[in-house]
Amino acid sequence: MTLPAFADVESAAARIAGVAHRTAVATSRLLDDRAGAHLFFKCENLQRGGAFKFRGAYNALSRLSPADARRGVVTFSSGNHAQAVALAGQLLDIPRVIVMPADAPAVKRRATEAYGGEVVAYDRSREDREEIGRRLARERGLTLVPPYDHADIIAGQGTAARELFEDTGPLDFLFVPCGGGGLLSGSALAARALSPSCQVVGVEPAAGDDATRTFHTRQLQTVHNPQTVADGARTPSLGTLTLPLVLEHVHDMTTVDDAMLVETMFLLWERLKLVVEPTGALGAAAALARGEAVRGTRVGIILSGGNVDVSQIPAWLAMV
Repeated sequence: MTLPAFADVESAAARIAGVAHRTAVATSRLLDDRAGAHLFFKCENLQRGGAFKFRGAYNALSRLSPADARRGVVTFSSGNHAQAVALAGQLLDIPRVIVMPADAPAVKRRATEAYGGEVVAYDRSREDREEIGRRLARERGLTLVPPYDHADIIAGQGTAARELFEDTGPLDFLFVPCGGGGLLSGSALAARALSPSCQVVGVEPAAGDDATRTFHTRQLQTVHNPQTVADGARTPSLGTLTLPLVLEHVHDMTTVDDAMLVETMFLLWERLKLVVEPTGALGAAAALARGEAVRGTRVGIILSGGNVDVSQIPAWLAMV
């Protein structure tokens, strides 16, 4: 097992240049005053496909051999990676099958289908998405491209933090949403290379705290189908690649509850005028909750996605 390194992030950056958006870095004096720190928001909610996932998906699919590309790929995802693989495959003319939970946000399924992905639905309470993906790969001769535990995916995701450091210079903290750890691992590789004193903090929803427990116990922990508004962070555990990268390069892991997450999401909508989904607001929620720990510092925050299921807004409003 070869772990990706920052050199792979650099290669990925060259590979996706001109295809992935170089997303903006937003700031807000009001939010700076609230945090007592200088906050820099990397707007991956404005990325193609609505999330950072496009970076890794395009990087991975563009590296397939011609024969593998002709046969196609299969992946499994609750939404953002699904859309990213569907879009990257459309651009590269690669057939793609997407295993999605039947209860995935409708906006994410519609977008996946609009990008030409073949959606295979499953019941996440009774079925194993990875087993379905492996079975389809065997039966159809497809290449399995998992959402986070893949060296090319991790390297591609790390390009978001790479751009952030290029645009802002050194940072004291970097807060990164964490599901399976692909974005967090790639971001930590970029931080180690470009801002070595930066403390990288991974952030999970409180109901899906497997990576936080893993980080503090140094033993792999799992969670089953956690109930949280952060649908992009309902993964069962870190992967075989992301686990050692997180343990080696990340400085801390923390969680935020759903009420705090939704409150922060609405704050970002109101003050930054940016549509951010609940999972995408994880880093911002944790940074704003840190208080004295970040006061007077320069803080990077990755807004990981903006694919909002607007039908959920009434329920979210009831939480705050």
